[in-house]
Order: sequence, then structure tokens, then C-alpha cells
Amino acid sequence: MSAVNITNVTVLDNPSPFPNPFRFEISYECLVPLKDDLEWKLIYVGSAEDDSYDQLLESVLVGPVNVGNYRFVFEADPPDPVKIREEDIIGVTVLLLTCSYVGQEFIRVGYYINNDYDDEQLKEEPPQKVLIDRVQKNILADKPRVTKFPINFQPENNENELQQPPPSPGNATEINENSEQPSPSACNNVLIQEPNSQAVN
Repeated sequence: MSAVNITNVTVLDNPSPFPNPFRFEISYECLVPLKDDLEWKLIYVGSAEDDSYDQLLESVLVGPVNVGNYRFVFEADPPDPVKIREEDIIGVTVLLLTCSYVGQEFIRVGYYINNDYDDEQLKEEPPQKVLIDRVQKNILADKPRVTKFPINFQPENNENELQQPPPSPGNATEINENSEQPSPSACNNVLIQEPNSQAVN
């Protein structure tokens, strides 16, 4: 059982202009006291074919964390369009929200994000050079993909043991949202759940 469970993620200010920051309200619970910090990251996938275009938008440390329920707003700058290939700016890509403890990633929430012009004429006749100020980003907040990794939350207990390798995809538990359509009010306030409707642990 994980020592930290994400209980809710709300995508704020969505959709919004591409140059605007990303904002997430994250709720989580801690079941055992943790003396080290939790590290939250937001990563923008700049290209489906080449991860060298990925951009780390923000990384924050939260802790030490005692037993209890917590909520905070995670804000990150938008991706730098100069570091994205022109042909990859418009269209669908992925945004990754991750959390790690002492360098061990234990949960990853992936969102599809659609970038498109805010004007129908520009959509039908896109200019040769992308007009970034006219691009709107829309996070598909109702369809997150959650992947959990088993980690050691008490590494000090294994100081004399060999360091465990980072979790491989074979040890990950991936949770896909079911195909039911959420109500309009639920689109920007997504409770991350397993298919059996139990909260992610």
C-alpha cells in the first residue's frame, strides 16, 4: 500500500491561451509520516517521436509531510514554443504530472492536451508560421491516465541493503479511466479512480 494517495486533481483555468501558466489543485493524503520532501513535477511532451523535446515546466518540493490530508495549487509556466518543432505546436500532445519520494517516482498522471487556434478561420486556413498568441490549449481533464509504481517509502530501513533499481514498466500499475462520459461539471474536477470506482491508492 502506498504511503501517499492522490485523492483529487482539479485542472484550473482550462481551456486557456497557450502563453498562460498551467494550474492544478492537487489533493492528497499521507498515511505515514515522511521525513523527506515529496517532489512534484509537471512535464510537457513536445514530440511523440523524440523525448529530447520534453520540457520540465516546474518542480516543487513539499515536506516534510505528516499524517493527514493536504491540498495545494501547483502552478507552472507554459512550455517554451521555441523549443518545440513548429509542426508539433498545433495538435494533441501529453502533459505529465508526477510525484516522487527520495528520487523514486511513485505516481504519474498523464493528460492529453489539445492545442488549436481560437479562431475558426485560422483553424481552416492556418498560417505558415504559428501565431502562438492565438493558440489555445485545452487539457482533456476528464480522461487522465494514472500509472503507479511500487517504491520504498522508508529507505532508511534498508541502508545496508543493495539499492533497488528504479521501477520498470513491468512493475507499474496503469489505470485507464472508463469510457463513460462525465457530466459537464465533472470535466474540470476529476476524481482519479480505478475502474472499480475505488480511489487510487
